[in-house]
Amino acid sequence: MNIALWICAGLLAAVALFGGLTKIVVPKEKLAAAPGGGWTGDATATFVKTLGALEVLAALGLTLPAVLDIAPFMVPVTAVCWILLMIGAMITHLRHGDRAALIANVLYLALALFIAVGRFWLHPF
Repeated sequence: MNIALWICAGLLAAVALFGGLTKIVVPKEKLAAAPGGGWTGDATATFVKTLGALEVLAALGLTLPAVLDIAPFMVPVTAVCWILLMIGAMITHLRHGDRAALIANVLYLALALFIAVGRFWLHPF
């Protein structure tokens, strides 16, 4: 169970890091033209960059507390925050009719739910 939780946390952290850095570095106009990025056309550049920064922080929060053994309880807390973020992402993608991105959001939410339940109850640190 521990290995599966670590793998899921690592995968989700990689997704969060890649998505966050993309939102921070890539101009909003380019993001809006990319598949699944149409929602950025309605958002401000500041909002998109802030969301990217939060995703980078989530990537760190899913891994570093456990790796460094400093406040490892933050791993499942971060997973719960990611669940909330994915609920918002799903609502946003539904509003924009982007069902393909919705599938990815559901997968990421499921990974985060597994991490949260696993680290809070099944196999805490």
